[in-house]
Amino acid sequence: MPNQTPSASVTLRVVPRDQHPISRKDISPNALRVLYRLREGGHQAFLVGGAVRDLMVGGHPKDYDVATSATPDEVKHLFRNCRLIGRRFRLAHVVFGREIIEVATFRANVDDGSGDRQVHDDGRLLRDNVYGTIEDDAVRRDFTANALYYTVDDFSVHDYVGGFEDVQNRILKLIGDPETRYHEDPVRMLRVVRFAAKLGFSIDDATAAPIPALAPLLGDAAPARLFEECLKLFLSGYAEESFLGLERFGLLAALFPESASALKANRSGALRRVVIEGLRGTDARVRADEPVSPAFLFALLLWPAYCRALIALQAQGVQAVEAQRRAADRVTVHQLTTIALPRRFSLPMQEIWLLQSRLSSTQSGQRQRKRVMRTLAHPRFRAAFDFLALRQVASDEHTDDIAFWRDAQNDPDNAIALHPEPESEGDDTAAAPRRRRRRRRPAASAE
Repeated sequence: MPNQTPSASVTLRVVPRDQHPISRKDISPNALRVLYRLREGGHQAFLVGGAVRDLMVGGHPKDYDVATSATPDEVKHLFRNCRLIGRRFRLAHVVFGREIIEVATFRANVDDGSGDRQVHDDGRLLRDNVYGTIEDDAVRRDFTANALYYTVDDFSVHDYVGGFEDVQNRILKLIGDPETRYHEDPVRMLRVVRFAAKLGFSIDDATAAPIPALAPLLGDAAPARLFEECLKLFLSGYAEESFLGLERFGLLAALFPESASALKANRSGALRRVVIEGLRGTDARVRADEPVSPAFLFALLLWPAYCRALIALQAQGVQAVEAQRRAADRVTVHQLTTIALPRRFSLPMQEIWLLQSRLSSTQSGQRQRKRVMRTLAHPRFRAAFDFLALRQVASDEHTDDIAFWRDAQNDPDNAIALHPEPESEGDDTAAAPRRRRRRRRPAASAE
């Protein structure tokens, strides 16, 4: 693979204030402070990337990035509230309470021999700290829609690679040769799906074409980075569309291989219905500004893999409770090789799965008062109950269980009386009271 990003045609187009919709009143005051301070310090400074793109389409950016001619050390000199981060990609973070304005120096797209740009033999970019001009910086960005620069000099937008027109046409297009750019950073394939889902953009044919064949390259990405990318994919309010995009481009099998395999083997489509319905619920909660737990999200995404592993273990004769525990452990360990799921999420995820059997009336004795109270007190009960209710889209098998546990949360004793445990099918003795065994008295001492 080549050791630098392929050249792309660069033609500056300056879009004056009266020809674009971006207004300073819609921009974070802290981002504006950074832009003006850099400008007063004698440096070029532009709002860039997703913030400009989102403002163009009427969105409300959550993050603001600034591109500048100032080096990280020069940025730090201008701002007392600045910290420098990163080795692979040196950045300055200017901190305003809970808001962080990320400031990056213009990057060049060539190797100057200093060792500050390193590319792996397979094309992956390992280090990128060679500084250049704004033209260089525009070319090395990933998508044309992310290469728009807004300046407070005259409030115009600077476009070097045709991004302004692409945003107007709502199309997502990579800068340079797509195959080379994906080799350079495989996570860009996930970003294609995420941005298309979030913005409602179509994907340029040349940008989309190489993805299915190159999807396995995600195996070379850092598991911790893929975890963060999954949170962006599924916890931004566009989880369902993101999932459908991953399926369409063969990326689901690269991220969740065992779940993808289980979904493919599940001819009834029941498992997929659960996943889709769960993602719709996640989107609704995000849009309502309600909390969503990554543990619940991954319990949902890995549920098909867990079900398949559980069935396989039970077919081998493993006892039910042991099979559940082993299936949960197996799926978690296998998934960790791809996505670095922290224990603070993986353990609650497993508890959500394992509680499903305790919420089910198919196991006798689950509605005894002591067991009911113990289950209600479990810290993961509410998440497990919500998961049980979600499973109803695949089957009405647990309708009575859902009704029982819904009532039990308000009045356990009344719920037990209203929803007696069903008798086992074909067992005439199920309703018969158990005979009490008489305890034997200890034998008299021979002494």
